[in-house]
Amino acid sequence: MTEVSASHRFPTAPEPVRAPLLSLAFRAIVIALLAGVGETVLRAGIALADPDTNAGGLVYGLLIRSAIYLAVLTAAVRMVAGVAWARMALIIGLGTVGLASLVAEPIGAVFTGHVAIEWTAGNIAIGVLRAVHIVAVLVAVPAMVRAGTQLRRHA
Repeated sequence: MTEVSASHRFPTAPEPVRAPLLSLAFRAIVIALLAGVGETVLRAGIALADPDTNAGGLVYGLLIRSAIYLAVLTAAVRMVAGVAWARMALIIGLGTVGLASLVAEPIGAVFTGHVAIEWTAGNIAIGVLRAVHIVAVLVAVPAMVRAGTQLRRHA
């Protein structure tokens, strides 16, 4: 009686999903996260150079961004492991709030007529990182949506 029936086995971790679109979405999310971290670090460095910067506010903002980035990375890893809620949370979170937070500042500046660009190396780098971040999100979200249709066909 040393055999264990199938109904008494411990559940195993979900098997990783091998959908190419899901893999593309994961890579795009990682690129977006790296761009976001890079922009955050640059902005923090610029802020620290200003003697009027509120260090407490800066640290608080960095902690919030770190928590968000960690949550997104965790959800992305779970998505690749085949967890459906993680894919849906990323589609909704990145496709709405995440994307809106990336484009609200530049669009607001255009609409208010306060577009004054200082062409410094830091500002150019921030602009490039923001653009990479936006493009990566615009690649990841549709890939996750399309991957969902593939997953349903193979299930």
